Amino acid sequence: MSTVFIKILTYKKIYAINTTMGKKLLITEKPSVAMEFAKALKINTNRKNGYLESENWIITWCVGHLITMSYPEKYDEKLKFWRLDTLPFIPKEWKYEVIPAVEKQYEIVKSLLQREDVEVIYNAGDSGREGEYIQRLVFMMAKPNPKADMKRVWIDSQTEEEINRGIKEAKELSEYDSLSDSAYLRAKEDYLIGINFSRMLSIIYGRRLAKEINEEKASISVGRVMTCVLGMIVSREREIRNFVKVPFYKISGTFNKEGQKGQIQAEWKVTETSKMWQSPKLYNDSGFKNEEDAKKFILSLQGKKIIVEEVKKSKQKENAPLLFNLAEIQNECTKRFKIKPDETLDIIQNLYEKKLVTYPRTDARVLSTAVAKVITQNLNGIARGYKDEEVQNLLKKMKVEKYTTNLVKTKYVNDSKITDHYAIIPTGQGYENIEKLPELQKKVYNIIVKRFIAIFYPAAEFSKVNITIDVEGEKFYASEKICTKKGYLEVLKKSTNDEQNVDNLQVKKGEELNIKTYEIKESETTPPTRYNSGSIILAMENAGKLIEDEELREQIKGAGIGTSATRAEIMKKLEKINYININNKTQIITPSQKGEYIYDIVNQSMPDMLNPKLTASWEKGLDMVAKKEIHAEEFMMKLEKYINSKFDKLVLRR
Repeated sequence: MSTVFIKILTYKKIYAINTTMGKKLLITEKPSVAMEFAKALKINTNRKNGYLESENWIITWCVGHLITMSYPEKYDEKLKFWRLDTLPFIPKEWKYEVIPAVEKQYEIVKSLLQREDVEVIYNAGDSGREGEYIQRLVFMMAKPNPKADMKRVWIDSQTEEEINRGIKEAKELSEYDSLSDSAYLRAKEDYLIGINFSRMLSIIYGRRLAKEINEEKASISVGRVMTCVLGMIVSREREIRNFVKVPFYKISGTFNKEGQKGQIQAEWKVTETSKMWQSPKLYNDSGFKNEEDAKKFILSLQGKKIIVEEVKKSKQKENAPLLFNLAEIQNECTKRFKIKPDETLDIIQNLYEKKLVTYPRTDARVLSTAVAKVITQNLNGIARGYKDEEVQNLLKKMKVEKYTTNLVKTKYVNDSKITDHYAIIPTGQGYENIEKLPELQKKVYNIIVKRFIAIFYPAAEFSKVNITIDVEGEKFYASEKICTKKGYLEVLKKSTNDEQNVDNLQVKKGEELNIKTYEIKESETTPPTRYNSGSIILAMENAGKLIEDEELREQIKGAGIGTSATRAEIMKKLEKINYININNKTQIITPSQKGEYIYDIVNQSMPDMLNPKLTASWEKGLDMVAKKEIHAEEFMMKLEKYINSKFDKLVLRR
C-alpha cells in the first residue's frame, strides 16, 4: 500500500503544454462508461488489461474511489488507541493511500498517466463534486506526465452527441480547481468531525450507552450530516409521542333561497363583528372548545336575518410543476413504489447509463437556455422511439393543438438556478435498451417522461366562487372551485380536488337567504406525520427553511444538508448502524432505541450538531468555495477553530 504526504488542496498543472503530436488519454468513472465514450468517438480500440487503446486514444477508468484518506494511526501508531489527550486530531499535512481492493486498477491508471506519448489527459469522471474529487486524488498520487495538457469533460447525458460535445468543449482542468477545493474540503470536514467527535463522545459516554442498550461495549458514531438528520427524525418522533389530541367543534350552515332548489354549505369563522371575538371559549377562529358552547351559539342564531354580503367570482390558472431533480424523483418513487432513495438513485443511474435520461445527481428543477432552444430534439426522439401508447397520444395532441415548445421565457428555464446540471429529463434516445429494463425501471422512466411532457401543455384552468354570508354580524364562508380546462392535468392525471359547496344556487350581493340547518362538526388536532424515506430527502434538501433565525435563513437560502449525491447514502448508513428503522412496506422512518440515546448524548454535549443551522451553513461555505466567493484556506481556518473551541468546552465540562 503506497502512502503520500501533501500540503496543497488540489493537483494543479504548472507546466507548459507540449505541442508535439501524441495520444489522448481519457479517464471515465467506470468500464461501462469507457465503452460508451469509445462508441461515441467511433474509434476501434484494442481491449488491454484495464484500458482500451487505439492509434490516437487511450481510454481507462476508475472503479469508484481509488484513493482514500489515511486513518490517524498512519500518522502515528499511538493514535490507533482512543484517548482524550490525543484529541483533537487535525493534521497539518494530509496523508492519502491507495485502497488495497482497487490497487491493481490504480497502478494501471498511474502508468497510463505517466506515459511519455500522452499529450492530452481528459478527466471524464462523473460530472459533479464527488466525481471531480475521485480523479483529482488519482492525479495527486500518480503524478501525471507534466508535459500533458489536462482538460475536464463535463456532460449532462451519455448520448453520442453530448459525449462528443463534452470532449470538443472540454475546458482546462484548472478552471475546475475551485470545485476541486470544495470537494477536498468536504472530505476533510467529514473526516475531522467524524473522527474527532466520534472518538471523544465514545470515550466520555461509551460505557453509559453500552449499559443503556445492554451491550458489552458501545461506540458513538457522529457525522456532520447524519447526526443532524438523526436529530430531525428523533425530534419528529418525540413530537408525535408527546402530542395530545385536542377536540374542538366547528359550526357550519346549509343555506337556500326562496324559489330555488340549490343550496350553499358555508362554515362559520369568527371576525371582529362577531360576539365571540377574542372569546376564551374558542379553540381557533372556527371552533369551540366545548360542544355545549357551540350548541348555545347555534341557538343564538335562530331567527336572525341572513344576507349575502359578498360574491367574488374569479378564474385561476395552474401551471405544470417544475421538472424533477433527484430529491423530487426520490420522494415521488417512495410515495408510488415504496422504495428507498438509494434504490431510486440506482434506477435513474441505470437509465442515465442507458442514455435514456440526463444526469441524475442534480439539485436543479429547471432547464438551461441552451437546452431549451433545442428541446424539440428530445420531443422528436420520444415520438420516434418510445412505444408507450399513452405518451404517443399526448405527443400527438401537442402537435394537433400546436402547444408551444418555446420554453425560454417560461419558469421552466432559468440559468441562475442551475449549478452543475439542469433537471432530469428524457434524452429522446436509448430506446434500443428500454425493452430489457425491469418493470420498475420502465415505470420510473415513464414518470420522468410525463413530467417532461407536462411542461409543454397549457395551464389547468379553474372557475372559483367565494361567498360571504352575514347573519347579523356572524360570518359564514363558502367557496367553490371547479376545473374548467384540464391542461397539463391531462398528462399527470392529478386529481383536481374540486370544491363544490355551492349546489346550483345563484345568489347576488344583498340577497336574503334562508337557513336550512346549522350543524356542529367535531374535529380534533392531528399530530405531525412521520418522515418516510422520500420525505426525509426533501426535508434534507430544504433544511434551511427549518432555521428560526430569519437573517441566517436568508443568508444560507438554498443550502440544504448533504447533497443530491450523498443524501441517500446517509440514510443507508443511519439504518446500517441501527440508529433508525425503515419499514420496508411503508418506508416510514422511526428512530431506534440506540438512535434516541445517541440523540440525547449529542443534545447534552454538543446540541448544535443536531441543528440544521450548523450543517446548512457548512454546506453553504463549501458552495461559496466552489463559486470562488471565499478561499479554501479561510474555510479550513473556520473549521479548525470550530473543532478546537468545541473540544475546549467539552473538556472543561467533564
